[in-house]
Amino acid sequence: MTTGQNTKLYETPNHPYQGERIADESSLLGRYGLANKEELWRAQSELRSIRREARRLIGESQGDVEAAEEAGIEFLTKLRRYGILGDNETISDVLSLDETDILERRLQTVVYRKGLATTPQQARQFITHGHITVDGARAKAPSRKIEAGQEDLVDYDERSPIADELHPSRAEAQE
Repeated sequence: MTTGQNTKLYETPNHPYQGERIADESSLLGRYGLANKEELWRAQSELRSIRREARRLIGESQGDVEAAEEAGIEFLTKLRRYGILGDNETISDVLSLDETDILERRLQTVVYRKGLATTPQQARQFITHGHITVDGARAKAPSRKIEAGQEDLVDYDERSPIADELHPSRAEAQE
């Protein structure tokens, strides 16, 4: 699917002024270092698409979970490859996912969780400034989804000054 200039990749909330929802969103923005709520809404829209596909597969197999898994083997393989779904989880477990499962797979979160940055915001800065590579290739998109097998390939760019262990930005992580 190609997205045109006028195609949004997310849906905004139906009711813009709900205090509890706004507080929950703000908490997630801080915890994952997102730049704005649009990034969160994209993750929520991606989650809705994943759940919709799981419901469609289960519905087409008339509730037979095993038949639904066979029909959606590529769908489940992709979710497992990205680490959104565990190896032992079934298609019915897809319906219990939440947006944190999607946000955990972002490059920004992986960099922070690996300890390459001291905060999610610093991880975002390192990525956008070109200090992080995935499998040797410079990655500049904090929202990039990282496959579970690629986590070990995320590291500092060897040409970056931050690759030096004595760099001041890394001093806090060593203590």
